[in-house]
Amino acid sequence: MGRLQDGFLVRVEAFCDRVLDVTEAAALARCPRRLIEQIAAAGTSVGANVFEADEAMSRADFTKSLSIVMKELNETRFWLRLVERRGWVAPGRLDPLLTEADELRRIVGTMIVRTRQNTP
Repeated sequence: MGRLQDGFLVRVEAFCDRVLDVTEAAALARCPRRLIEQIAAAGTSVGANVFEADEAMSRADFTKSLSIVMKELNETRFWLRLVERRGWVAPGRLDPLLTEADELRRIVGTMIVRTRQNTP
């Protein structure tokens, strides 16, 4: 039995899928392979670490995994903004994905704060 709601897990999986869609579009636009790999790694790490947090063995393990999620979301935002600025993805196409990254950051940040407040 996990710690996180199924709806949140599905939302994170959808975020990861959308990040991979961007990497495919960027590849077609001849974005450097290294950048594509960075985007894919950071974006999918969000999902991997959320699922790790879901099965955390302790509160400390839970907050550690979620802290990594925050870092990976920030890195993903950086790469997505770079790809958009460089014109490898059409302007505006990434706005919904960047908004989702911000919303996930707020949700995860709240989880971290509440967990720390409720830790004896």
